[in-house]
Amino acid sequence: MNSSVPYLLAILGEGVVPPSTMVCHADDLGLVRGDGVFDTTRIVTAQDGTSRIDHLDEHLSRFARSIAGVDGPTPDLDSWHHLIDDAARTWRIPGEAALKLVYTNGRQVVPGPPRGFLIISPLSETAIEEREGIDVLCLSRGVTSEAFADAPWLLGGVKTLSYAVNVAALRYARSQGSDDVIFTSTDGYLLEGPTSGLIIEAADGLWTTPTGATGILSSITVSTVFDAADEEGFKTSTRLIKSAELLRAQGAWLLSSVRGVAPILSVDSHPLAQDEDMTRRLRTWAGFDACH
Repeated sequence: MNSSVPYLLAILGEGVVPPSTMVCHADDLGLVRGDGVFDTTRIVTAQDGTSRIDHLDEHLSRFARSIAGVDGPTPDLDSWHHLIDDAARTWRIPGEAALKLVYTNGRQVVPGPPRGFLIISPLSETAIEEREGIDVLCLSRGVTSEAFADAPWLLGGVKTLSYAVNVAALRYARSQGSDDVIFTSTDGYLLEGPTSGLIIEAADGLWTTPTGATGILSSITVSTVFDAADEEGFKTSTRLIKSAELLRAQGAWLLSSVRGVAPILSVDSHPLAQDEDMTRRLRTWAGFDACH
């Protein structure tokens, strides 16, 4: 693969194709309705061109659950594995990149089967820089903390292609001089970032927001960190966290599979306490310590 190519494209059933290849038709449901899902993880490529993919099985399992959430057929994970392996062998640009898996429910006007493809693209400099710390805004998502409990049609916990609100929130935050967002519920609880999970440190341990009724996505990075922390004897748990608790926290972080662990420096212009030792621990537990 030529390093001048900005990204790699591979289509399920076809394999790696030129990036200019048509992926979907104009009436694709993922394009015109957002009726589809995706999942993203990190791929790290060494100088010799060999790559490793972080937590691939966990991401494929979540991807399959998301597909089920939009009434898609059970995915052939062996075929996805083969496609990913083919793409990883072809991608030989050293450094960190994002591996994004995409599924759509097919076409709206002309009948057609579901569509699956993946993209590998280099990680942005901004994402790498934000690992050193981010300023965030708390923005309401306009729902209560239990809005998804009895409403499966809201697709809680499903990583859908309908990300316009998430993108709009990030765009607004950056227009206000901040880097990221923590969504809040209308009854005053912290939820998640537009593309990340939340961990806060209090005197009694590490906490994150529960999934289920809150509708937030199960974060693979947060789960990985909590599993490792539990093994080392740190108390971890989930509970609803009031927004005001951030200002009293010993530390707070947004975690994602690609950016990794980003300590929160301030919330709504209020500085937060920093725990550099815990930041190092979180990075090690998440598998990002080699990046620093």
